[in-house]
This record gives sequence, C-alpha cells and structure tokens, in this order.
Amino acid sequence: MRTFRTRTTTAAVTAVLAALSLTACQNDDASGAAGPSAPASAAPATTAPAPGGSAAGGASRTPATGGATGATGTSGGTTATPPADGPGAGKGSTTGGAATKAPSEGAPVTEPCGADVKVTYTPVSRPLNHGLLTLTNTGSQPCAAYHAPLLRFDDGQAATPVNDSSRPQAVVTLSPGAAAYASITLAAADGSGSDGGTVRKLAVHFAPRSGEGSTDADPAVIALPSGTYTDTSATVTHWQSSMDDALMY
Repeated sequence: MRTFRTRTTTAAVTAVLAALSLTACQNDDASGAAGPSAPASAAPATTAPAPGGSAAGGASRTPATGGATGATGTSGGTTATPPADGPGAGKGSTTGGAATKAPSEGAPVTEPCGADVKVTYTPVSRPLNHGLLTLTNTGSQPCAAYHAPLLRFDDGQAATPVNDSSRPQAVVTLSPGAAAYASITLAAADGSGSDGGTVRKLAVHFAPRSGEGSTDADPAVIALPSGTYTDTSATVTHWQSSMDDALMY
C-alpha cells in the first residue's frame, strides 16, 4: 500500500507538471503566431532652414536683402523669384544708384537759323568761279542750319539749284557765335553755262527742318562785289560745319 501511494503521488505531480508545461507552450505558440510587431515607419524629420539662408542645392525663396539687385543667391541654389530685369548678376542696379533715362521723344527740336543771324559773302580764287557764304548765329540760343541756303540773284524768280552731293551726315547746329558755311558755284569753269551776266545782289532765305519752302524769317540781302558773274550752271552746297568742307564742291 505504501508503495502504491508513493507511485500515485509521483504520477499526480508528474501530471501537474506536464499540464503546466503544456500551458506555457500554448502561450508561446500564441505569441509566435502574432509575430513580432513591425516597427512604425517614422517620417524623416524636416529641418527648417535658418533665417536668411538656404541649404546647398536647394531653392532660395527669400533672397538676402542689402545686396545688389539681381545678384546671384547662395552657392548651389537657384533664386525662386528672379529680379525684374531677368536672371543673372549685374542686371540690376545697386542700392541707392540712379538709372540713366533715355532721351525723351518729346524733346524740343532746335529752331532753324534765320531770325538772329549774320550772313556774309566772300569771293574766293579757288575753286574757280566760286563764292563763300558764312552764316553766323548772333542770337542767345542754338539754331540749326537745315539743308541748304535758298538763293535768288537780283530779281530772279527761281531759287539756285542745290548740289545734293554735298549733303552732310548730320545737321549743322550752331551755338551762339558759331558759324556754318556754304559755297556757291557761280558759273561753269569751262564756259558751258548759258544766259550769263553780272549780278548786283543776293537774297539768302533759310530752309525749315522739313525742307519745304522757307522759314518766316526775313531773307538776308547781300550787295555783291562789282562784276560778279553767274550763268545757268550756278549751284549752292548744303550748309557745312567748316569752310574747307564747303569749298570741296
């Protein structure tokens, strides 16, 4: 009987231990079925750029103040908002600088010479059969010697033809006291002209900027030297800035 109780007791203890072992295994299996929990995917932290700058390679949306307008931004970055004049350094003006304004299209046009002038006639020996007109601005304001002088000898009805090959590259503008020049071919050197004769006076009219007709200024009337001879080949040059230029024709 004692032996049986011992075996019975031993068997009971073994059964309890087996039951406890089975429970522990079931708990482990349940934990294994669920599996290890996947770690949460953390979003990368966004670091705000320091005020007044940007990270290399990024776009700088707020250009630094105090520099030249249109200056390049930080190294490796591109400026999000280009200056008004377009991208690139040097297109803008530095702080405090003044931009140069283009001349206004409404700027006043220089008045034609004629009202306050003095006109003189001088005979010259070379070229042959030539005379020289000198137009001097006696006024206090600049004037423009537009085109060519409009000439009439004595009571002639037609103006003396103009030598168009003498047209200067620019209009001659006279400051107060300055002079312009025009040469007159009085007659053909080879005698090919016709209806020749001596003349006593010369009326000089002034052309407007348009070149149509003459200005409202009174003509300058000049008494010519005795024996001044002209014929139908007479011509006059455009106003020139120098005596030498005028006597080239």
